[in-house]
Formats: sequence, structure tokens, C-alpha cells
Amino acid sequence: MKDTRICFVGDSFVNGTGDPTYLGWVGRVCQPWPQLTVYNLGVRRETSLDIKQRWQQETERRWGQGCDRRLVFSFGANDMTLESGRCRVDLEASIACARQILIQAQRQAAIAVLMIGPPPVADDPDHAQRIVALCDRYAQLCRKLKVAYLPTARALLQSPIWRQEASQGDGAHPAAGGYAALAQLVLDWPHWQLWLQGSERAAP
Repeated sequence: MKDTRICFVGDSFVNGTGDPTYLGWVGRVCQPWPQLTVYNLGVRRETSLDIKQRWQQETERRWGQGCDRRLVFSFGANDMTLESGRCRVDLEASIACARQILIQAQRQAAIAVLMIGPPPVADDPDHAQRIVALCDRYAQLCRKLKVAYLPTARALLQSPIWRQEASQGDGAHPAAGGYAALAQLVLDWPHWQLWLQGSERAAP
């Protein structure tokens, strides 16, 4: 049996913060494939700059000799959080940081890479719209770099369960139903299963 290992690198949405089942979307999208080895490397409050500093060292520790290496990035919502009236990471800096991360990952030829766009928050419409704008720019970047990319922000803003659970929680993180909605977006993405099975290693 092929030793397939996937590292999910990102923020609290990758971690599954707020989900009482502790599955989040990562656990749910991997459930149909119990033969996978899955590492959740989501860290709460981290921005793209934080992730740039740690992802290579953390993932390198988790690869085994001869394994099928797969890497999923998802970040950006924290970049668009205002602190002292300014985004923690401004839009252009966030794009530049994502570009550097993805190019570095692509240079490691043995690793298959894709990216899931940042989901929106529910407690601040302006913050949500900044995330939507970032999500769109990430999509443009990934097209240029030929990295498969799934935008999520617009779809989840239209999801009643995502908005309801996030609003009832801390304003940003949903509970099980919201994460299930995000997981379903990934599971319904045609590229996901092909990529996971090794049929595709780059964006179409």
C-alpha cells in the first residue's frame, strides 16, 4: 500500500477551532480515505507571515523516505484582521507571502501542492469582504503558478449554517455544521479526489 502523507498547513480554520467533534473540515475531507496519514498543522491566529516562517521545518519532520508527499495550504483570514486600524498583513504583502510559500513548495518536486482559500468570518461584514477580496487575489496567483485552488469565502457567506454557527460562537469559527459545509465544498471539488489519488499533481 502506498504511504501517502498529507500536511494541512494553516490557521485556526485548518485546526478546526470551535468544532465540538474536533474533526473540523480537515478531518471530514480525509475520512473517506482511512489509509492516509494526515497531519493537521493549523495554528490559531497565524498569518501568512507566520506560516512562511514555519511550514518547511514542520512538514519536513513528517515525511518518510519514499512516501507520497502532499501539502495543502489554507490561510489568509488573519491577515485581513484589523489591529490599530490596519490589517495585520496588508493585501499586497499577503499575496507576496503566499507567492513565496507556493513557489518554495513547488521547487520541492517530490511534493504535490494545492491551496484552499480562506473562509469568511461572520461578526464583521467589512472583515468578511476583505477576506473575499484576498480569496480572489489568491485565485489569480494560483492560476499563474499552476497550483490548484479552491475559493471558499463567497460560498460560505451564502451558507446559513456557517453564518449561524459562527455568529453564535466567537463570531469567526463555526461548530460542526459549518465545518461540514466547508468540507463538502472540498469533497465536491472535482480536483480534490483526483489530486488525492495521485491522478493530478498540478492545476488543470
